[in-house]
Amino acid sequence: MFERTLKSILVLLLVWVHTANAEIPVTSARLWPAQDYTRLTLESKSAIRYNQFTLSNPERLVVDLEEIELSTALNELSNKVSKDDPYISNLRIGRFKPGVVRLVLDLKSQVKPQLFSLKPVGEYGHRLVLDIYPAVPTDPLMALVEQQLATSEPAATESKTEVPAIETPTPPAYPELRNRVLVIALDAGHGGEDPGALGRRGTREKDVTLSIARKLKSQIDATSGMRAVLIRDGDYFIPLSGRVEKARRAHADLFVSIHADAFIKSHARGSSVFALSEGGATSASARWLAKKENEADLIGGVNLAVKDPYLARTLLDLSQTATINDSMKLAKHVLNELGGINTLHRGRVEQAGFAVLKSPDVPSILVETAFISNPTEERRLKDVAYQEKMAGAILNGIKRYFAQSPALSKHKIAFGN
Repeated sequence: MFERTLKSILVLLLVWVHTANAEIPVTSARLWPAQDYTRLTLESKSAIRYNQFTLSNPERLVVDLEEIELSTALNELSNKVSKDDPYISNLRIGRFKPGVVRLVLDLKSQVKPQLFSLKPVGEYGHRLVLDIYPAVPTDPLMALVEQQLATSEPAATESKTEVPAIETPTPPAYPELRNRVLVIALDAGHGGEDPGALGRRGTREKDVTLSIARKLKSQIDATSGMRAVLIRDGDYFIPLSGRVEKARRAHADLFVSIHADAFIKSHARGSSVFALSEGGATSASARWLAKKENEADLIGGVNLAVKDPYLARTLLDLSQTATINDSMKLAKHVLNELGGINTLHRGRVEQAGFAVLKSPDVPSILVETAFISNPTEERRLKDVAYQEKMAGAILNGIKRYFAQSPALSKHKIAFGN
């Protein structure tokens, strides 16, 4: 009896020791390169312990992963580095010493890395996220200047619109740039780790929103007196506050966030336009949608150690109250135009606490183009011609807004003639 009990104890001890020393397998390794930043994500069933440091001459970033199994996902990670990655030139991974797997990233320039862990959410398990930001962030306003200077013929001559160019009060710093233009920030919802809503045929919201945003940018850039800035110009994730910040750094006159709604029932359909609310949501569905959209940061993955100056706002000052009033005017014009190409989910603009609309000085709206969960609307959203119509309707709403509420001379730099 004693021998049998002792044997059982020894077996349990061996199992415990094996479990305690078991290496954590990385189930998925993903790389999301973009001009804004490159993200590397390691997903596992348990949290990963890590240590990181940088080396110079040449520039390298080293990440040591503790008690990690050299899985197939990790071994294949180096093959995912593309030649056009703005920040990573090469990636090496291997066993550094017992219990430690070392990840070495050869860098193209100096960077500001952020390494952080995310707890399981949705379909994701534990994630270790490495964000590689440029040491000097790209200025979206100067990117517009460079785009205009690189164009042999100004896009303003390609088509006409009722929106006039507005004279700057002082001469611009660039002699080629005489009249200031209206800058529209276009935010393609979701991206990267966050696919957004999924249609029954597998259509991803993040793909549809980016496609429509790109088409809308082309139409805006071909309009006299306007230029567009894409907040996201690829398949990568940007935190909600980062979207607001990029629009403000571009001195945007307007901010338009593009989405494709989803609901548990497939018969829900129609287009909607939303603005920020000073108080509560205008309906239960608006409140539910705002909550769902605001959870994008949890799914996409945000470093909570970085303070967020926009989402932390609890009081709306007078300037934001005026901004919301302008947002409502813009939203009504866009909603009316969308009604010409699609059923409207509701016949009025709705309001709720959308985090991505919390810019204190830029009129901002969120457009739910259609229900991607509705099979008929999902087919339309995938159709290139329909995407052009959707972009055109949004642009017409923007034109009508500016025709009735001409923007003041806010910018110090202008584009085109």
